[in-house]
Amino acid sequence: MKFFDEKDNPTPTGAVDRFIRRFSGVSYALAVIVVYVMAASALGLALVPSLLLVNATGPRLWSWDSWLRWPALGVLGGSGLFLAGFALLIVVPIYNLLLPTRLRPFDGGYFTVAAVPWYLHNALFYLVRFTFLPFVTMTPIGTLFLQAMGMKLGRRVRISSENFSDPSMITLGDDVVIGGSATLFCHYGGAGRLVIAPVVVGDRATIGEKATVMGDVIIGEGATIMAHAVLLPGTRVGARERWGGVPSRRITAEEWRDYKATLPGTGAGS
Repeated sequence: MKFFDEKDNPTPTGAVDRFIRRFSGVSYALAVIVVYVMAASALGLALVPSLLLVNATGPRLWSWDSWLRWPALGVLGGSGLFLAGFALLIVVPIYNLLLPTRLRPFDGGYFTVAAVPWYLHNALFYLVRFTFLPFVTMTPIGTLFLQAMGMKLGRRVRISSENFSDPSMITLGDDVVIGGSATLFCHYGGAGRLVIAPVVVGDRATIGEKATVMGDVIIGEGATIMAHAVLLPGTRVGARERWGGVPSRRITAEEWRDYKATLPGTGAGS
């Protein structure tokens, strides 16, 4: 990627944008503080139902004059943990709705006002992704959370991964399958440049296990992305095509037939 030149930046949109560009170090420090305050308050609100449960039940369990007190208190603690996790699935989308987190396509410097929604949106999403989301992946609750964070999902989508970034710019069509530990994100950058661009996956497409799909990628209807493949920015996968490799490329029908013929238990004519 070409080294970013400030002249390539879009025109500043106002006083805040000019401040961020001029005082990038101060702006970054302030952004970090904002994220920690935001995360602490979201976690604190999510803990409220658990604290109410412990306050209502804990003293009575503690007063038991029996060894059963300890497993009972342990179950209470575990219940409180899960209750806080489910509450976080509600609190975070509300924060995402109320705060300036609306992502738009962008190509410019990291230190611009356009990067603020990207920063906040992902900070909120990661608060769940790295805590409770693995407990609800592959459940309707996980799907509802992704939709609440802005991900556009078709019917009967099957998602076996929580490795997403920029969920509000990801579109998955009907009957899409996302394999375990697959990674989808809608940004890329380097050398001082930040590019935010959507990812669109067409109906009945399959993303294999641990595949990586970067920003500005469109995958056609019925396409298959092989396990561990890496789709670089700008990739356009045609309908019903099969792609694999690092970086990923189209695998022709002849190549796929020849490969299958080498597998144990298959013959050249299979």
